[in-house]
Amino acid sequence: MTTDAFLADCRARLAFDLLSNTWNAVVLWALRDGPRRPVELREHIGGISSKVLTETLRRLQFNGLVARHAHPGAPLRVDYQLTALGRTLLAPIDAVGAWAFEHGDEVMAAQEAACSGRGRMPA
Repeated sequence: MTTDAFLADCRARLAFDLLSNTWNAVVLWALRDGPRRPVELREHIGGISSKVLTETLRRLQFNGLVARHAHPGAPLRVDYQLTALGRTLLAPIDAVGAWAFEHGDEVMAAQEAACSGRGRMPA
């Protein structure tokens, strides 16, 4: 196994892939305080469709980051919570969020400059 993040078999690419999907980090962060039902997640997150939330939860469950719990009864009640592995991603997500808070204005200014023709996208 290599540690060169640009090579296909590097484990660092796994982490980059997990965090490159916007909704993965958002859903993980929304679950940091404990289990939530899908409808609670949608209300808490905002801007995510039921379909995308379901896909995201399945992807996170597949990767061992989220656990699904079905509670017996009618109607069936399902909630999701972070696994121990999922909790390990909270610190990196927090670090990226802190970076965005500190440098977000600079990024948006660069984007505005590029859109107004003052800056150019690299070739």
